[in-house]
Amino acid sequence: MTSPPARTRGHTTTSVPVPERRHAPPGATAHDPSPEETKAAVTARYRAHLSPARATLGELFGGLVESGSSGAWVFTTDGRALLNCGGYGVLLMGARHPRVVRAVTEQIATHPVATRMLLEPRAGAAAEALAAVTPPGLDHVHFAGSGAEAVEAALKLARCHGRTTVVAAHGGYHGKTMGALSATGNPMYRGPFLPLLPGVRHLPYGDAAALEQELAQGPADSACVIVEPVQAEAGVLLPPPGYLSEVAASCRAHGALLILDEVQTGLGRLGSWWGADREAVVPDMLLVGKALSGGVIPVSAMVASREVFQPFGSDPFVHTSTFSAAPVAMAAAEAAIACIREEGLVARAKALGSHLLPRIRQIAAECLGDLLVEVRGAGLLIGVELAEPGLTAELLLELISRGVIANHSLNSHAVLRFTPPAVLTDRDVDILLTTFEQACTALSESRRNAWKEESRPCAVPS
Repeated sequence: MTSPPARTRGHTTTSVPVPERRHAPPGATAHDPSPEETKAAVTARYRAHLSPARATLGELFGGLVESGSSGAWVFTTDGRALLNCGGYGVLLMGARHPRVVRAVTEQIATHPVATRMLLEPRAGAAAEALAAVTPPGLDHVHFAGSGAEAVEAALKLARCHGRTTVVAAHGGYHGKTMGALSATGNPMYRGPFLPLLPGVRHLPYGDAAALEQELAQGPADSACVIVEPVQAEAGVLLPPPGYLSEVAASCRAHGALLILDEVQTGLGRLGSWWGADREAVVPDMLLVGKALSGGVIPVSAMVASREVFQPFGSDPFVHTSTFSAAPVAMAAAEAAIACIREEGLVARAKALGSHLLPRIRQIAAECLGDLLVEVRGAGLLIGVELAEPGLTAELLLELISRGVIANHSLNSHAVLRFTPPAVLTDRDVDILLTTFEQACTALSESRRNAWKEESRPCAVPS
């Protein structure tokens, strides 16, 4: 292993302590279990009833137990406050945004779940609000609960139009239900569940010529193409400029339906309303999720043009779900869209990303040296790729131990991702950058010490 260079400074930072809650969690009494007892009890329940592997992962991260959240911060049962720059893209407006919470609370108090037999006003209002911010012509909405469900709806709708071939990208992530998993470009997740959906082809991401060649082999009007504007779970991979527009042109030329998966990239995450907007692309179907929840109630959507949506629109029972468009979820979605629009969170995400990306790139280069491969991103989706997955895991642990939450990438374990909310304050930004520098420095020093140990000559017995 090459020894990383000694750290040099090209900037200055101040040491900003991570705030801690010194008081007991809300509602605590003298008879409540101690934090250590709570950790042990929660871990035991995970191990017995949820997932032993998740219990082990939780222990790896210090056994911290979440007890509350507000804005950009998460609180734990032992009184810590952690800056949440993870959340897999859900918390664009932070946790418990007052407007979303108020809308959901009012809906719960009046009519949280619909009969599914009568018309319900919240569904129409949320669909209208979403259609008002999607690319032009995408006016018809099917609501679901998760991103994978939105993908399933899109694949089924494509099948209604006779599209029996699915063309997806290596490294793409679309979910883990059977249809979505078929399109997800990671054999590690697909392998245990084969055979999956037939007729699925995976091509290199960013290679518009390969897609053109695949679609040209025909037959015409037989395929749908599903792609992400930026591959988040593949490690924040940005395609070459013009890629999306070339994909859209190939789909038009060969009669393929274009499904743009913006579950993670949409609603402002990239510093634009949609990744599609970056190249003025209008897909046949747009998939929405994560930020649509307002960070309060899970909700996703598949949005399509009138012509493409027709098979679903003409038969009310061809694709349904009991909790699709539940009023409580619709209240969250409508309020979330209003918050993003009225509070200028798309522009805020762009401005924050323009500040954070070069600073994170600079800190990583100075502190990590040869341990760093690349820092890349768009808006508030930023990836830090290290030389090996073990390094990324160590950096993630260093960050969490210092009070900042980030994420790994499901399809690229060597990439750590920051997906902070667009409501970060200047002080939050300072905490993030200072903590990242401290974590990178600690990782570099740890690896330098390990290299010295490996390089030490063995003692020769006399």
